[in-house]
Amino acid sequence: MPKLKTKKGLAKRFRLTKSGKIKRAKAGRGHLLAKKSRKRKRLLRKAGLVSKADKKTIKMLLPY
Repeated sequence: MPKLKTKKGLAKRFRLTKSGKIKRAKAGRGHLLAKKSRKRKRLLRKAGLVSKADKKTIKMLLPY
């Protein structure tokens, strides 16, 4: 069987943790930040985790 290619767009957006979970950046930090509260912007800086429903799809596209 040939090697699988990694989807590079996905590889730039997601990271695997040691325990096998998938880290992602939170949405909403691109623009229109003046109207968002300081607390909300601070919480958006932290990484989020991918839901169980999407995990299988992303693991398939990030084989290595």
